[in-house]
Amino acid sequence: MKKYTVLIGAGIGIIAIIGMIIAFDISKFAIATQDYDIFVDPLIDDQYLFVMARVTVQNTGFKPLTNVKVNFGGGDILEIGTLDAGEKILVSPPQENEMKFVQVSADPDIFVSKIYRTPPKLFGMMGS
Repeated sequence: MKKYTVLIGAGIGIIAIIGMIIAFDISKFAIATQDYDIFVDPLIDDQYLFVMARVTVQNTGFKPLTNVKVNFGGGDILEIGTLDAGEKILVSPPQENEMKFVQVSADPDIFVSKIYRTPPKLFGMMGS
């Protein structure tokens, strides 16, 4: 009986350690570490009949970002204004845009330039 108690206790301990490791890893994304920081994720999904694109912009800093602008290229610029700490928005480029890159700028001294990424296609899923 004591043997089983030790095994159960060890199993619970291992599960607790794994849970703490996962929680710490997730908290790196949820807890701000800088006063001013931004996360940008441009995504483009080619379907058979249409192309769907969106850009996720999130303020991952402690303080609000002002004068936030999204440059989709080709002269297409979207002025967002202010993003509060933790605020996340999704924006889409205009239909006629070439959708090659996205540049996001904000005050004070924030500039991020990224190319669009394409999600992996899975067999049997829409658009694959």
